[in-house]
This record gives sequence, structure tokens and C-alpha cells, in this order.
Amino acid sequence: MTHLPRRTFLKRTLASAVLVSAGSSLFAPGWALAAEWPKAAFGSKKIEEAVQALFGSSQMNPSASIKLKAPAQAENSAQVQVQVTAEMPNVEAIAVFVEKNPSPLVAHASFSGAEGYFSARMKMAETSDVYAVVKSGGKLYMAKQNIKVTAGGCGG
Repeated sequence: MTHLPRRTFLKRTLASAVLVSAGSSLFAPGWALAAEWPKAAFGSKKIEEAVQALFGSSQMNPSASIKLKAPAQAENSAQVQVQVTAEMPNVEAIAVFVEKNPSPLVAHASFSGAEGYFSARMKMAETSDVYAVVKSGGKLYMAKQNIKVTAGGCGG
């Protein structure tokens, strides 16, 4: 009796499950692969335009319930860690924008029945304000922090 390597077994099992599900019309193949991509929002060159394209409104209010955790100085502008925590009810989405990036929208996550927390690494073109925009209860709230980008991580 020959034994399949575990990875091969898992790949075949997953492929079989996908084929069975697709064949039974439980979902359309496009639904399983990706959510709708907000092309206009990611293509916008200004924050206000990107927020409008993403949420249908650009009216944001500052909120102390949003905690934006990021370094004050980025040692590596290609990998800037950012964490957003929204301590408010009914969080529907969190988006992160970098004001001076060529495309300000760097991340967007939608929520349904989950805590308002998002963490990612982002790339920054230069020293800039970073905005965390949270949609909660149909309204938009924001917090911002300035992050200094230095060449080679030297504080000059």
C-alpha cells in the first residue's frame, strides 16, 4: 500500500470539494475566488475621492474610539506596520489611507459580526499623515497619525 504525502492528499481533497460544490450550484465560481474590487477607490489620487468612491460619502468625523497604532518613524518605508482598533458597535468596514502615496487607499476590509480590528503592513512613498477610516452604524469616523519616513531608517 502506498502512502500519499500529506500535501498531495490535502490538495486533492480540497480540489474534489471545490468541484463537488461548483457542480451542485451552491455558489458561482466567481464568488468563491474574490469579492468585488473597489477599482475607483484604489485608483483615486486624493483621499477625499477615494473615501467617496469606497463608502459613497466623504463626510468623516474624528473619533477617540479608533486607535491607530503605527510607528512615529518608519525604519523601512516598504513595510510599515499599522494596526487599527475600532472600539465601537456595528463596525462595517475599516480602510487605511496614506495621504502622500500616489494611490492613497492602501487597504480595505469589510466586517460582518466581527470585532473592529485590522492589521497589515503597507508601503509609504514619503513622510505623510496616515488615516484610519471606520464605517460604523452607517457613518464614517476617522483617526490620523503622521509617520515620518527616513532614508535607510536614519532619523535625519
